Amino acid sequence: MNNTASVKTLKREGFVAEFYLDSFNKRLRVDDYAGKLADAVHEAEKTAKEYQCEKLIFRGRVENYIDLLAMGFQCEAVIDGYFRGSDQYFFCKYFSDERRTNGHWISEDSIVENVTALERNPDVIMPPSEYQLIKITEQDAEKMAELYSEVFKIYPTPLHDPSYIKKTIREGTIYYAFQYKGDLVSAASAEVNLFYKNAELTDCATLPSHRKHGLMKILLEKLEKDLKSQGVFCAYSIARALSFGMNAVLHQLGYSYRGRLLNNCYIFDKLENMNVWVKNLAYSD
Repeated sequence: MNNTASVKTLKREGFVAEFYLDSFNKRLRVDDYAGKLADAVHEAEKTAKEYQCEKLIFRGRVENYIDLLAMGFQCEAVIDGYFRGSDQYFFCKYFSDERRTNGHWISEDSIVENVTALERNPDVIMPPSEYQLIKITEQDAEKMAELYSEVFKIYPTPLHDPSYIKKTIREGTIYYAFQYKGDLVSAASAEVNLFYKNAELTDCATLPSHRKHGLMKILLEKLEKDLKSQGVFCAYSIARALSFGMNAVLHQLGYSYRGRLLNNCYIFDKLENMNVWVKNLAYSD
């Protein structure tokens, strides 16, 4: 199955829209739109069915909240301040009963409850001196691909491919990693949207044997500082709902839970629910 998504900009008489077609995860996402909402939704549904997508995601604005509910969508999560300060709502529609069903929802509720009950501690403790924090360049793409291949056998984006990593760096994605004895052992990235001044902190991976030093917390803090220097203050992350550790890291760093995306993407061996966490960097030290 093709693991590469494509972006398509549609310009019609009554609307303009940007579609993110993700065949691997059998979903279509509408990332931006203007004009006649009903026409944009109709075209999105038509395209989703044409490509046999099981899930349609619409990055909706507050002024379209009721309209999208009336068109059969449901709101699963929110990103505060996504559109240059205006909130973004994840509206979703499903085209199969199987995609709409998941057996982990209640246990994932418990994870969120337990994570948010933890006392927040944003302080970080630097790891032993053998760990070196580096900013990734295109020259590191091979090592990055090896790290992601080892941590994730299946992943929503083709991070196993060095050429894909190089492409994202050229497009503005920021990567930081920890190096240990010449090998990369932990990494994370920030996908930056300079037009709307937001960024997704993503692609978080640490080899199991190096997870006791709190490396991810340090990487995310470093990415936040880079984002603030670019005037990007809306930071969000979408974490595996079954991962207590990753959700706990985001909570500790001051992110707020904003909902869960059902059967959102393939990770490891199955479709997984993903928790949405949001932080306003303008109020962080």
